[in-house]
Amino acid sequence: MIRAMNRFSKAIKRKARKGFRGYPVGSVAYYGPDDRKATKIVAGVVLREGEEPAHLERWLSEGAEIRDDVDVLSAVVEFLRENNVKSVVLMERIIGCPHEEGVDYPEGESCPQCPFWANRDRWTGDVLH
Repeated sequence: MIRAMNRFSKAIKRKARKGFRGYPVGSVAYYGPDDRKATKIVAGVVLREGEEPAHLERWLSEGAEIRDDVDVLSAVVEFLRENNVKSVVLMERIIGCPHEEGVDYPEGESCPQCPFWANRDRWTGDVLH
C-alpha cells in the first residue's frame, strides 16, 4: 500500500518538477485544519493562459491524512491524465482550511472549525497579527 501511494505521489511531484511544458496546466493543492494534516485535495485544469480552471475536482477525507490515501492519489493522477495536462503546479505544503468561505461559513469570517488559519497568511503560514 505504501509503495502504491509513493508511486502516485511521486508521479505528481515528478510532473511538477519538470516545470512549464505548455497548456493545459494542472494545479494540485492541499488543505487541512492546520499546517500538518491535509484533509482535502483540490486539482484544477487551466486550458489557456489567463483563463479560470475549466475543470476542478475536490477530494475530502473525514479527518484522516488524505495524502496517504492511495485511492485519492490515484484519482488525482488519473484526473490530470484524463485532462491531458502538460504542466503541473504543486503546492506541497497545506495552504489553508478545507472549508469554503461563503459555503461552509459566512464570507468575511474565519472558519469556526479551523482556528489555526485565523489571522494566518495561507501562503507563508505566518501569523498576521
